[in-house]
Amino acid sequence: MPRDNPALHRSQKPPVAPRRRWLFVVGAVIALAALGWGLYAVIEPAFQTRIVITTGADKGIYRGFAERYAPILKRDGVTLEIRSSSGSVENYERLKDPTSEYQVGFVQSGTTTPQETDHLETIAAVSYEPIWVFYRDAQTINRLAQLRGKRIGVGVPGSGLLEVSRVLLRYSDITRDNTQLFEMDAPNAWRCLQDGCLDAAFFIGRPDAPMQQMLLNSDLKLMSFAQADALVQKFPSLKKVTFPRASTSIVDDRPQTDVTLLAATALLVAKDTLHPALVYLLLDAARTAHAGEDYFTPLGTFPNLNTDEFPISSESERYFKSGRPFLQRYLPFWLASFVERRLLILVPFLAVLIGLVQALPRILESRVKKRFVVWYRELKALEDEIWKTAQPSAHQLSQWHNELESIDAQASQIRVPTRYLHDVYALKQAISVVRHRISRAARPTG
Repeated sequence: MPRDNPALHRSQKPPVAPRRRWLFVVGAVIALAALGWGLYAVIEPAFQTRIVITTGADKGIYRGFAERYAPILKRDGVTLEIRSSSGSVENYERLKDPTSEYQVGFVQSGTTTPQETDHLETIAAVSYEPIWVFYRDAQTINRLAQLRGKRIGVGVPGSGLLEVSRVLLRYSDITRDNTQLFEMDAPNAWRCLQDGCLDAAFFIGRPDAPMQQMLLNSDLKLMSFAQADALVQKFPSLKKVTFPRASTSIVDDRPQTDVTLLAATALLVAKDTLHPALVYLLLDAARTAHAGEDYFTPLGTFPNLNTDEFPISSESERYFKSGRPFLQRYLPFWLASFVERRLLILVPFLAVLIGLVQALPRILESRVKKRFVVWYRELKALEDEIWKTAQPSAHQLSQWHNELESIDAQASQIRVPTRYLHDVYALKQAISVVRHRISRAARPTG
């Protein structure tokens, strides 16, 4: 006896198992969560309106810089929160700590040894910081070696002045073994010089700062560095500058000669995670605050990028070449920042979206066609069975007829867009062809 026809729907794939469906749902949720986190990480910084800066002593030069920046940044809706410190070294320690709140700070050139792992960048060099040595002595002192054996104030722990003064004194073979070095702040050093408990002291700051004005207008003598060129060669982070004759008072002709000084450079340094838009605002503030001329530099000298202490921020390089980005010139800070951040998302997103839009019709067509392929397979299997059976039994004919009617019923229930109705009727036409085959197979031969 010929074998029975295989069961209907044998060629169809089994339904998706509940476990696989559950895994698909979990995967989709994880993907959406990751996408949401990514969007938040990119967009959220655009709304930062606060910068925490570490400066120096409350009445020091760095504090003064920050106080000049604050109202400029405020115009763009950004609050500058100023934190005092002992000086450059402490600022560096604060900034290189990735967990600290400090985002920006002032670091004096030559006072630190930056590492790649610090993740710090120079936004700009903003000012010279002249180093002054005032002393009490009848004879003129113009070499640091002449201070050997005396009592010298060298700055406070954590300050850049302390680091620089130690290095300069060491070049002149002055150490704690042969000289009394006292760590004290500027006001105490000033008082000790006045009272005679110090013979000399190092100070740092602009000539127009209150402390420098008191010193320059006092009876103390100001040392001119006769060996400045040699010291700058040994200590390249310092610059040779000249304090011109009569700069303190033209009437009294003070000082009565040009004074050669050494100057460090104040660097505005930031963590490399600082939002680029905030970097541009800080550069604008620095340009407004430092672009003017002073005793040592002509108009427009600062801010600049003439430093190699830390890597230069890429935003700073672009700023000094072409200024602020286009959007930031014409839009409020928060809006320009938001749009720029959104563009980082929208450009790749639009590329993906365009690809999906182009692929969607093909995906839809493939899914619709797949509905018909299943039943065409059933028809082909049934037709092959008919052709292989030369003398079908009544039972086989009945089974074939039932299967065909089932396929016809299923085809009538296929729901497709109107544009695919021709595929429904093509399937029905194929069903009619197979029905005709069954009718012919049922005719007796002879």
